Amino acid sequence: MSVLSALTDAIASATVEVVDLTAPLSSSTPVIKLPEPFGNTVSFSLHEISRYDDRGPAWYWNDITTGEHTGTHFDAPVHWVTGRDGQDVSQVPLPRLIAPAVVLDFSEQAAANPDFLLEVDHVKQWEGEHGPVPEGGWLLYRTGWDERSDSQERFLNANETGPHTPGVSIECARWLAEEAPVIGFGVETVGTDAGTAHSFDPPFPCHSALLGAGKYGLTQLQNLALLPARGAVLIVAPLPITGGSGSPCRALALVERG
Repeated sequence: MSVLSALTDAIASATVEVVDLTAPLSSSTPVIKLPEPFGNTVSFSLHEISRYDDRGPAWYWNDITTGEHTGTHFDAPVHWVTGRDGQDVSQVPLPRLIAPAVVLDFSEQAAANPDFLLEVDHVKQWEGEHGPVPEGGWLLYRTGWDERSDSQERFLNANETGPHTPGVSIECARWLAEEAPVIGFGVETVGTDAGTAHSFDPPFPCHSALLGAGKYGLTQLQNLALLPARGAVLIVAPLPITGGSGSPCRALALVERG
């Protein structure tokens, strides 16, 4: 039996489970909100063209309005000024869209402190228990934040000082970019950086370091609790938008359950 036949048979028999890590796209999908004078993305919306009526008697279809960075989405290097000469989303090599993934679960810490930051020591401790993060793979950071995704207010968790969501420290962002063998970093929050990262020095270190190193971001993931600490395969399918800084995407995980 070929490798691909074995895979499709395993999926059909549920020996390999397909886990959807994607947040549904709708007008209520949370979107990031930047303070003035910065520009903001629009919320997702559908605009009906026809629905089995005189505008089109046998078909239903819509136009859509959305930002590149809405819902579960992929950050290409060109999204950040440090990666301005890097790949746009249409240029990402296809083999990089299918890669091994590990899940680091810090949901308890994030529940106790919404400003929790992942440190290099946290990753090293995890590696001591589970083995090294995968070369050419993804590090997925579970914080339990997907539980808040039904509410813009709870998801952004902002007050007069700005948003408060978990992220990574400056040192950890640099380590992920420069030393970790992973190709990308995935989170459940609205962006790969902490909510308070605007006040860091330098600001937004995860975007700056990872995208500047030619690596990728993946945000607003769901169902990371259903994945093992290691052993899953991540499939990411952004739209190949020419010149695009990113794209809403479907993110799926293959998990062996046999």
